[in-house]
Amino acid sequence: MPPMFDPNEIKVMFLRCTGAKVDATLAVAPKIGPLVLSPKKVGNDIAKATGNRKGLRITVKLTIQNRQTQIEVVPSASALIIKALKEPPWDRKKQKNIKHNGNISLDEIVNIAQQMRHRSLARDLSGTIKEILGTAQSVGCNTDGRHPHDVIDDINSRGVECPAS
Repeated sequence: MPPMFDPNEIKVMFLRCTGAKVDATLAVAPKIGPLVLSPKKVGNDIAKATGNRKGLRITVKLTIQNRQTQIEVVPSASALIIKALKEPPWDRKKQKNIKHNGNISLDEIVNIAQQMRHRSLARDLSGTIKEILGTAQSVGCNTDGRHPHDVIDDINSRGVECPAS
């Protein structure tokens, strides 16, 4: 028989879920079942914590200690870009393959890069900005009315100045 769970031990787990929606408790139950937690309560807490990101696929960090859960939203680059586009919330079941053809300023890209800096593998902030511009290209939006790859080329040729940190 496996050892019993120590309630004082801190457990950390990451879940991928849709914002402001209680996912099926059957998907959450196998992960938190051995920790003697209620899947319905955890699902409702996740829905409450992700209320401002309705319809986006986001990663949630659950920290569990003494049968109490703390929920923290871990930002992803694509979710931050879609949020910066200020699009209305949408239902994932009714609308499929949505095109995010908006326009984001370079200042917003720099702000997103500063938020994502701790997760980036780039040496400098300019490398992180290029990573975010690549994600913006994948999402399908423009930067200051131009294609994101053109802005990357300008950063490489020193035509656009990037902040130091």
